[in-house]
Amino acid sequence: MELCKKRILVTGGGGFLGRHVIARLRAIGCQKVLSPRRLQFDLTREVEIHRLVNAYRPHVVIHLAAAVGGIGRHLKCAGEFVYQNVVMGCQLIEACRRVRAEKFLTAGTICAYPKVTPVPFNEDDLWNGYPAEVTAPYGLAKKILIVQSEAYYQQYGFKAINLLLANLYGPGDHFDTENGHVIPSLIRRFVEAAQHGSETVTVWGSGTATREFLYAEDAAVAISRAAEHLETPAPINIGTGKETTIADLARMIAVKTDFRGSIRFDASRPDGQPRRCLDISRAKRLLSFQATTSLSEGLNRTIAWYRSSLPTAAQVQDGKTRPPVERVRKCA
Repeated sequence: MELCKKRILVTGGGGFLGRHVIARLRAIGCQKVLSPRRLQFDLTREVEIHRLVNAYRPHVVIHLAAAVGGIGRHLKCAGEFVYQNVVMGCQLIEACRRVRAEKFLTAGTICAYPKVTPVPFNEDDLWNGYPAEVTAPYGLAKKILIVQSEAYYQQYGFKAINLLLANLYGPGDHFDTENGHVIPSLIRRFVEAAQHGSETVTVWGSGTATREFLYAEDAAVAISRAAEHLETPAPINIGTGKETTIADLARMIAVKTDFRGSIRFDASRPDGQPRRCLDISRAKRLLSFQATTSLSEGLNRTIAWYRSSLPTAAQVQDGKTRPPVERVRKCA
């Protein structure tokens, strides 16, 4: 498929990943990229979804809209995560089938894998157990969309694509210390601790859990390639194939933010899944995709972006003290 000739609908285009995906689509020549906001179309309401797809009649849909966050928000908003992610995805797939959209791509998550999965995670192991309890509501909501995609492909020939994305990070993320993902949350904590001369930074969990981190621009490349080249719903891992312990991640960020104090790990807080590392051979084979941004370089760019977004002394004096990158999201 030549994406540049297609009318593309990106849900969640105003979000962290969505902005990178839209930038990538425009960079490869896509002129008809549509990305309405929630104020225009509430994707949790069926009537709004049908109004959206009938108004835009997209050839390709890239579904990135989601209720998501770090472990803290998972603990607070489990019900919201199940309801919103299932309702948005299931209703949107059905509406797109009805208007004969040519392709539908869902950004899934490696939270869908069983809590204990042989490392590296292979797509064939996706159904061999229950996900980690902390993130299960989100992971299972995304898994039901895989089931729906496979059923629709079998019955209707509906071309749906499911990508299982590693933990994303990069410029434009939500730097919220309580509800954000681990990298932006830690960056903010360490930057503020260095500025204030704090002696200690506390990190959730034991520090022994591992995660695989994917720079958002690399993820956008994988998504655009998948939309171009794939037509079947079999899930595909998108990541780097490299795992990092939370302890090592915290130490890297401490060094890069010039924090000179000590790091304390709060083992009373949940670790979540013990290990995460993906088998990325399927993505290499089918998409010729391999992430090009190292974790060290990605952290450098993300930290630089965060620092550039902090309020200046003049803004503080004028009472504008909230960093523009912070978006505190609360449960409904």
